[in-house]
Amino acid sequence: MSRKPITMPALSDTMESGRLVSWLKQPGDPVKKGEAIAEVESDKAVLELEAFEDGVLAGPLAEPGSELPVGAVIGYLEDEKPESIPAGDPAVTKGEPAAEKKAKAPSPAAPPTGQTPSPAEPAASLREPALPPRLHDKTRKPGSGRPRISPYARALAAELGLDPATIAPGADGTIRSPQVVAALLHAPEPDLDAGPAWRLEPLTPMQKAVAGGMSATLHTPSFRVSARLPLAPLKAATHDRGFSLSLSLARACALAVSEHPRLNAAYTRQGLAMREQVDLGIAVDLPEGLVTPVVRDVARRTMEELQEEWKRLKQAALERRLQQKDYTGATFFLSNLGTFSVVQRFDAIVPLGAAAILAVGAEHDGAVEMTLTCDHRVVYGADAARFLQTLSEHLENPETILT
Repeated sequence: MSRKPITMPALSDTMESGRLVSWLKQPGDPVKKGEAIAEVESDKAVLELEAFEDGVLAGPLAEPGSELPVGAVIGYLEDEKPESIPAGDPAVTKGEPAAEKKAKAPSPAAPPTGQTPSPAEPAASLREPALPPRLHDKTRKPGSGRPRISPYARALAAELGLDPATIAPGADGTIRSPQVVAALLHAPEPDLDAGPAWRLEPLTPMQKAVAGGMSATLHTPSFRVSARLPLAPLKAATHDRGFSLSLSLARACALAVSEHPRLNAAYTRQGLAMREQVDLGIAVDLPEGLVTPVVRDVARRTMEELQEEWKRLKQAALERRLQQKDYTGATFFLSNLGTFSVVQRFDAIVPLGAAAILAVGAEHDGAVEMTLTCDHRVVYGADAARFLQTLSEHLENPETILT
């Protein structure tokens, strides 16, 4: 009887672990190639895990709600129904919620005795459902012990003067050199026990991705330029044409970026990466966190085309069905908090890989405060001022935008 492991897939380039949301099949159920067998939560979406070939689902299965490192075995696929379904280690089948995973890695489903899963075995293919992610809220339990640490990481921590007890482990529960370096660069953890009683609400994969993305920008030298720009003409024309105001603002930005290409560049140690089209990320607020769907080639496509793509992306974001290609690779970013009338102005952080992001406040008396945050290695003050001047001209003449 052939028995092949089902593993936690890597759903993005930066994903270290994923959360098993639910099993759609039970041990002993026959499955067809391409049939959904489980649901997995990545940093941006809940995706269905499909069987990589015909067979029978077999245990032990990882417990729904468990957060597991990429590549961990979560179950098995057999080519015929076994006489009995192995119950497995209770600690495996019950899983371990992320909130209590402090001193050890999550326990994946263990392979049967004498059999080692092949790391080359394909895990599964993916398609998207409309299921919201699960959130877990567990009370912190002190005294859970210390995580494992590699000899090299221990020596590195000693050389840098870091106490291993203060270093957060990786997704597999082990401290290695990247975790030591991260601990050196990051701010210290707050001493929560010095204050009132508290409970731990684990970060969802989406929240972890946002936190990681923001932390990655710590060493970007930034500056900000604000301007009060006209919005009433574009708002009226957008309403008459039935377009999204955020999308119309994105088109205005893309046209201005096209005239000032340094705003579309990215800094690398080898030089500036000058991009050939404006792919614009638009921030969308979700109950679980923040996501930035990317509309491609915004300056050269018609508003009708862009509107259809934006409707699809926004709906996919709300249903947690965005694929990685839908939210990566933006060259310029727009964050619009204008729907909140109390927001006069605000600053935004330049995401890694971009040169600038535009933050848009609420409209008052036909105008709006916009703040452009720039990577000073790419864009200089006069560049930012010229961009805002060009943007203002487009906003005063909405027909240049809504074509």
